[in-house]
Amino acid sequence: GLGLGNLGTQVDIPLDRIREAEQLGFDSVWTAETWGHDAIVPLTWVAAHTERIKLGTSIIQMRARTPTTTANTMSTLNFLSGGRVIVGIGLSGPQVIEGWHGMPFGKGANVTREYMQIMKKVWAREAPLEFDGKEYQFPYRGPGSTGLGKPLRTILHTQPLPLYVGAIGPINIRNAAELGEGWIATRVSPKRMGMYEAHIEEGFRRAGNGKGWDDFDVMAAVRVIISDDVAAGFAELKPYLALYVGGMGAREVNFHNQQIRDFGYGEAADRIQELYLAGRRSEAIDAVPDELCDEIALVGPKARIQERYREWEDSRITTMSLTGEASLEAMHLMAELTGASKGATV
Repeated sequence: GLGLGNLGTQVDIPLDRIREAEQLGFDSVWTAETWGHDAIVPLTWVAAHTERIKLGTSIIQMRARTPTTTANTMSTLNFLSGGRVIVGIGLSGPQVIEGWHGMPFGKGANVTREYMQIMKKVWAREAPLEFDGKEYQFPYRGPGSTGLGKPLRTILHTQPLPLYVGAIGPINIRNAAELGEGWIATRVSPKRMGMYEAHIEEGFRRAGNGKGWDDFDVMAAVRVIISDDVAAGFAELKPYLALYVGGMGAREVNFHNQQIRDFGYGEAADRIQELYLAGRRSEAIDAVPDELCDEIALVGPKARIQERYREWEDSRITTMSLTGEASLEAMHLMAELTGASKGATV
């Protein structure tokens, strides 16, 4: 896959790179959203300028839209694109949800589970929508209600869409495996996939019907940096890691920081966060360990990347999404390594 990431202050969509990915046999292209551009409008633009490549959101912030709005919006795009849509959803964090969207963050695992259940009900069209959850109620009967809400069924003749969850915590990874078709894994390390396998397999058991690994896509967001100077390649990664580990969340609640702790970098996570929140960002960047960079990315000369790619290929990871404005050279290399240019998919 090709992850587009942040599209800047003017929504700069790299159509040439996307078309190149499609020609190389890439399977999918993914748009993101923060507190700037959204994920869906740029993906619609991409749909209009491509023919075959699948179209995914990585991720739609759930609290920014009701689950019914997301279900119908993505179904609309699926119709217009000829059935190419993958719906990727995620929680974001309290700072964004409460600070930007003005919504309660709620209990994350409940939000994800109910959101997925509601979207599946919308797509199934088996009956007018009724749902009585802890986070969502349809029709709404809570404070401020008129009492006039009516169960409705979408007028779109929809079909179930592939549903992926961007998650770091174990419960939402389990929710992804139980109710969805894929897990969007950020900063994952192939050698640490064992940390997640029990949660995914528990989700399969809860789903029943014999669901297993062959029915589930583990999509890892991976940066591929071709450089004869490995240390210089790591240096390209460190500002991104310092931002997320140090500053993407409050001191008390930073899911990215906790993830790196779980990888065994607790001391580094403390130091990076301390420096970043104190405004000493260059020092925070310097505090990111080289070993962490090497675990979660493919960096170095082509021969080194080819050798290290085998560990990714042998793991439970099934899709690699190239992020961080992947170069054309990196795209061609990964297409070659995965056999995409010969008819397989990245």
